[in-house]
Amino acid sequence: MARRTASALATLSAMVTASVMMAAPANADLVMYCVGTGGAVTVPSDLYVPPGESCSLQGTTITGNVRVAKDANLVIKGGTVNGEVQVAANAYFDSVDTRVDGDVTLAAGGFGIYLKNTDTARVVVQPKGTQPVEGFLFVEAGSKIDGNLNSQVGEVSVTDSEVTGTVSTSGAYFTDLRNVFVDGAVSVLNNATGSVICGSAVLGKSTFAGNLGGVQLGPNGGLDSCASGNYFARDVAISNTSGRTTLDDNIINGQLQLTANDPVAEVADNNSIRGGIAGESTSLGAARTALAAERESTGAAKAAERVATAEKAAAAKGDARL
Repeated sequence: MARRTASALATLSAMVTASVMMAAPANADLVMYCVGTGGAVTVPSDLYVPPGESCSLQGTTITGNVRVAKDANLVIKGGTVNGEVQVAANAYFDSVDTRVDGDVTLAAGGFGIYLKNTDTARVVVQPKGTQPVEGFLFVEAGSKIDGNLNSQVGEVSVTDSEVTGTVSTSGAYFTDLRNVFVDGAVSVLNNATGSVICGSAVLGKSTFAGNLGGVQLGPNGGLDSCASGNYFARDVAISNTSGRTTLDDNIINGQLQLTANDPVAEVADNNSIRGGIAGESTSLGAARTALAAERESTGAAKAAERVATAEKAAAAKGDARL
């Protein structure tokens, strides 16, 4: 009888264990380490690129979150990330023809983020703080940020893309939007070399305050050689700017508010400002023959160099065995 009881208990225990194992998610608490290269496979877990390593993926689907550790690199082309992407200090994230369902965050001291024809949720670039590296954000070629873009450091350049939320930068090196549709507001505060908006549409209020180096809305300014103006659906406020402020070939479906800019803003006659101008302005002077040399971008060159280094390092490691 005792033997039968023991046998029954053992059978019951095995059944309970099997039931628990079947009920538990297959990817619970799993993290896939990526060092090297990977192809068109599905990673049924989070993905982690260890410190100082490089991971290069082509056509890969990641069902969880992605973490790129300090000094590491992740290059992904034609892929899908069902979670978020977190990029640590001096780490780099390069994404082409890819969809990221969650947020993309560059931590303090992160090297940079490059998005080309990539859809993401919110994008955040955190301030440098005490870190030695000042990051950058480049978004281009049909990318879409389905949420807010917020940066507090470095070069911020968005080209031929859409932001469904707001664009907000404070303490960045510069903020430039070229051929961009912004569903929300634009706020550019205390940028070291100002801001250029060209060929873009902004549906919310646009605010530029405390910027050095100037603000250029439309062509014929001193910061960029762009060719076309913008559409602003709400008020445009420019204040406390040190450097040349120019507005050329813009439609402002609200009021242009100008306060304490030095020199005063230059407003061309071809602007259509339906709410009128409040504050001091003058006519647009002749365009400068040379753009400000101190404002030349280094982010694009740094991104190209870093991705080349990352892909070489990943190839040297071989198959990541995802």
